[in-house]
Amino acid sequence: MDNPLKLENQLCFRLYTASRLITQAYRPMLEALGLTYPQYLVMMVLWEKDGQPVNDIAKRLYLETNTVTPLLKRMEKEGLLERSRGTEDARQVIARLTEQGRDLKKKAAPIPGRMGASITCDRFTGKEAGTMARWLDEIIQTLS
Repeated sequence: MDNPLKLENQLCFRLYTASRLITQAYRPMLEALGLTYPQYLVMMVLWEKDGQPVNDIAKRLYLETNTVTPLLKRMEKEGLLERSRGTEDARQVIARLTEQGRDLKKKAAPIPGRMGASITCDRFTGKEAGTMARWLDEIIQTLS
């Protein structure tokens, strides 16, 4: 690398740009569901396992609880989930999907396939995509 401060020599810039463009590609599909990308991520976490503490949702998304809480409040106002105090620990807030939130899962089901097809454009095999995912997981694990 002849100049480490050249933009094209920055891996972080490529990751940032790819992330921004992927989020942009999600936008039309998520707008049809009435979701933003961060809301979609929360919904995926709750579709995997409903009734989770806010702290656990934040950890899964690598976010702070003070970032997730306002997001959950907006989603509650939109009727996607309900928040309640934990039964074992009243300080804990549990997020649970409403029927509307659970029903949205069916509508969202095609999104990962559409995104996968648009991102890979038949350029990557499943094995290559898996390798890329593992590399990104390693970067995330190292930095977190």
